[in-house]
Parts: sequence; structure tokens; C-alpha cells
Amino acid sequence: MRKIVIAIDGYSSCGKSTTAKAVAAELGYAYIDTGAMYRAVTLYLLERDIAFDDLPRIEQALHDIHIAFKRNRKTGRNELCLDGVIREDEIRQMRISNSVSEVSVIPAVRHTLVRQQQRMARKRGVVMDGRDIGTTVFPDAEVKVFMTADVLTRAERRQDELAAKNEYVLLEDIVENLRKRDHIDSTRTESPLRRAPDAVLLDTTHMVIEEQVDFVLERVSASLFSLAALGHDHNSGEAVI
Repeated sequence: MRKIVIAIDGYSSCGKSTTAKAVAAELGYAYIDTGAMYRAVTLYLLERDIAFDDLPRIEQALHDIHIAFKRNRKTGRNELCLDGVIREDEIRQMRISNSVSEVSVIPAVRHTLVRQQQRMARKRGVVMDGRDIGTTVFPDAEVKVFMTADVLTRAERRQDELAAKNEYVLLEDIVENLRKRDHIDSTRTESPLRRAPDAVLLDTTHMVIEEQVDFVLERVSASLFSLAALGHDHNSGEAVI
């Protein structure tokens, strides 16, 4: 069966990562959490006291930093490795959430990570979630979904995630953080968060994860059926005769 790229974009805490992981597992595809990559850079800069406006030091850091994903055999999930060390839990902390959007607007950071993401998915057969996957990283993705949800619902989900890791944050603080990130992500000059013209909108406010996964899988099935019917060869862009 031909392999495609599935791009899932949208706002924070809409269920993008959980949905993307489940879709990838169902299809036997690779899963790439691009948001984790930006969080890793943020953690790297904070730990080394590199100011977000110190562009020469940031560019040097981007040459030195090594980001990869390693599968945890016990949990079955991909975990982010920063310079060979698993830092999955640390990059999910609120202090990283408070700064990641500021790091994400830096052009050098975006250019470096976009190139890396494109290399990771060059053979296709991948589910990638983030904020600019369907618009910048893979504008030719066969399936594009843009996820949104009510900000209070998103904040409650985020609060539950943090509490599960023994980090307790006031709901109003999370709402403020999400609104700040939404504004920065949507108004930045470099690859702003926006819905691609051909992306299907998915509002997850009143949906459980299983429903979200089914929604995406239905789009994947329709795309694969359409490609098979057309006899489309993605690599050449021509019909197979």
C-alpha cells in the first residue's frame, strides 16, 4: 500500500499529539511530534542562559544541538532525546510552555527544525503534528487536518496532563498561557499558525480521543482510495498507465 503524509495542525491542547500517535499506530506509520522539537530547543536555551534575542549564540546552539526520538519499549511511545538524553518529561513542564512560542518565532530556529522535519519524513508514511505542517513543512501532504477547541476545554485538558505528572497549575494561569501562545503563534511572521486552504477543520471541544482518531482515519481511507483510483504516482506527479 502506498504511503502518504498526514499533517495535523492546530492550537495547543486540542488533542493533536494524542490523536496523531494513535493514527500512526493504527497505520503502522512513524509519528513525529514537531512541537516537542521546539520545546527541546527552548529547554536547551534556558539551561544555558541563552537569551532569546541573542541570535549569534542561538545559531551556534542550533549547530551543536542534537534532537532525536527514541521508542520506549515499555510504554510504546516515542520519547524526545536531547543530546542523547531522554528529556520527555522536562520539555512538558509549564516553564517550557511559557517560553516555547517565543523561541518558535525565531527564524533560524524554524528554518533548522523544518529542514530536519522534512528529512525525517522524506520517505513518507508519517503522521506529523504541529502548527505549520500543512502550510510550510509539507504543503503537499495528502491528508491535512486543522484542530481547534474552546480555550477553557483546552486549559482543563492541559491541567489534567500536568497534574498526572505532579505539576499543579491554576486553571486561569493555563488559560492565560494558551491565549498568549495562540496570539504569538498566529501573528508571527515566520510560518504563522493558520489553517491550510485544503485542511479539514476538526473542532474537538465535545469529542473524545477515539472520535478524533476515527475522524482522521476516515480522511486517510478516502485519500488512499482516491489515489488508488487515480493511479497516482506521488514521486513523479504523473498518472501511472
